[in-house]
Amino acid sequence: MINLKGKRVYLACGRTDMRMGLNGLTARIEMSFRLDPFDGGIFIFCNRNRNLIKAVEWDGNGFWLHSKRLERGQFPWPTEGTEATMSITGDELSLLLNGMKVEQKLKRNEIVERRIV
Repeated sequence: MINLKGKRVYLACGRTDMRMGLNGLTARIEMSFRLDPFDGGIFIFCNRNRNLIKAVEWDGNGFWLHSKRLERGQFPWPTEGTEATMSITGDELSLLLNGMKVEQKLKRNEIVERRIV
């Protein structure tokens, strides 16, 4: 299990070619996202079918490549829109891995109840 305590988590929105290994994914972190894979964050990628994810993590001595494949169902993965990456908390990643949807946080006023008499 990935240790999420005190770590920044970055999602690669949209799909990623899962034929990439550790070197290809770390190159994508540096070039496409303009982030440093050595800064202690966890970088999460998902395939087109949304049933396989890979996570890249630097532990201070080397890179870890974690993967999880669902036997049925799909991860509720964010699509690539205006943002190529999304920063989330470790708690939000746990929810995502367990099936909860992660969306961009929007500020809005919630209407509790309105009635027309």
